[in-house]
Amino acid sequence: RFCLPLVLASLPTMATGEEIPPALQDSWGDFWLFRFFVNAAGYASIVVPGFLLIQYFKRRNYLETGRGICFPIIKSCVFGSEAKSVHQEDGSLPPRAEPTESSTARQVFKLLFCAAGLQASYLTWGVLQERVMTKTYGATETDPGEKFKDSQFLVFMNRILAFTVAGLYCALTKQPRHGAPMYKYSFASLSNILSSWCQYEALKYISFPTQVLAKASKVIPVMMMGKLVSRKSYEYWEYLTAALISVGVSMFLLSSAPNRHVSTVTTFSGVVLLAGYIIFDSFTSNWQDALFTYKMSPVQMMFGVNVFSCLFTVGSLLEQGALLESLHFMARHSEFTAHAVLLSVCSACGQLFIFYTINQFGAAVFTIIMTLRQAFAILLSCLIYGHTVTVVGGLGVAVVFMALFLRVYARSRMKKRSKKLPPGETPVQKV
Repeated sequence: RFCLPLVLASLPTMATGEEIPPALQDSWGDFWLFRFFVNAAGYASIVVPGFLLIQYFKRRNYLETGRGICFPIIKSCVFGSEAKSVHQEDGSLPPRAEPTESSTARQVFKLLFCAAGLQASYLTWGVLQERVMTKTYGATETDPGEKFKDSQFLVFMNRILAFTVAGLYCALTKQPRHGAPMYKYSFASLSNILSSWCQYEALKYISFPTQVLAKASKVIPVMMMGKLVSRKSYEYWEYLTAALISVGVSMFLLSSAPNRHVSTVTTFSGVVLLAGYIIFDSFTSNWQDALFTYKMSPVQMMFGVNVFSCLFTVGSLLEQGALLESLHFMARHSEFTAHAVLLSVCSACGQLFIFYTINQFGAAVFTIIMTLRQAFAILLSCLIYGHTVTVVGGLGVAVVFMALFLRVYARSRMKKRSKKLPPGETPVQKV
């Protein structure tokens, strides 16, 4: 029983032998692994009773025997109202709206609007994310200030606004009849919360450029999760680009500058949190892809996932007493309030720009824009926060983005070829 605390205490410094800043070690309550298990316990207090209720209604065959005013709600949450449809041709992506009698100038304007919206939303989001998680608030000449430490509250802020935006969009526009059992969104919601939490928490231990490259390399675990969850198969070029990405990321991570500030040193804790982010995020995308076998729009998916995300995070925050503590921090620091609200606005607007861009121009154009955004995010972070990148690290970044663009090009060629296949012959599934 005495070994476990000793091992946990040594985790943050095992990898580099560097000393972690004292701000990260104020108390056991601030240690990321402890916080992870506390948050997980809060989610379990909602998931376990929900699971037992679902099993109870299924065993009672409530769909056949149920009556009363609660019947429609229970039916929608547990059983759904519609059978599965044939899987969409491109998984989670909605059919692209082909331009009809639209001038070239109008299409160029739309493309520039989408690119500018995506870049502005996610570049601002990335800069604010690093500011909130790595810098102090209320610092003066005599007072060093205090850091905001509860990543779960930031996840809650993002999800509550995304839930509101998606709900208004669904209420104001015509949507397909919803048929999926609501409880199935909870799986994607839970993994999405955990991936976002790991993403915020990792910035306490690693630099933002490292995190961006780790996100670029998530195609590798996505492919692995696709094989496990969806039994997908992949082309040779997908394995080749995945290998190039892993090489580029390795070059960046293994390159080191001796004069780097301690906050940019990649620690063992940072690597574990990044791995958690990638694993949870890979599961989210594959589970959502499976959910799209039901007739639904992307905004309905956004609404369903965020309903459970709000439920899980607010429940966990209330159980820990962290919600009032975070609100008090907001009251003490108006600058943090502005940053947290703007962070949530950028996240929600970014999701809407994603849906619109894919609908208007397809997944390939969207992927190119977002790949460029990742490169710009690294450059912007280095300029604003003074991160240093060695020559080898820069070459690694170049290899990663070259592989990503090669992946986009190969995928577009495969799609064109698949359209020419004879009837009855199906192309290999891709991510």
